[in-house]
Amino acid sequence: MTLDEYQKQALTTDHFAAQAKSASVTDPAYISKILGLVGESGEVAEKYKKIIRNQGGDMTDGNRQELTKELGDVLWYIAVLARYLDVDLEAVAAANLEKLADRKQRNVIASSGDNR
Repeated sequence: MTLDEYQKQALTTDHFAAQAKSASVTDPAYISKILGLVGESGEVAEKYKKIIRNQGGDMTDGNRQELTKELGDVLWYIAVLARYLDVDLEAVAAANLEKLADRKQRNVIASSGDNR
């Protein structure tokens, strides 16, 4: 499955899919994607925190499965939000890798700032 195929399938489960291309940034359809992405990212962090706190950092297969589920939810929100922005998910991925390769080549990958 390609990222674009995933994105198309993810959109079939978006409650607001019909509004994806016309939603304004203040529309509940759009806002729900931003808040969902933040929430699911927080769930990844929360599960990871509990692995550190409760298990002394011992990652079990069960933890891996639970984190994988949460990462899937993060991916869903990224894929759908990208469509709201009228961008293919593969384009998002390619641009990100290009940006990171450029930073690595210029030896600024570990620096701070968005546009370094």
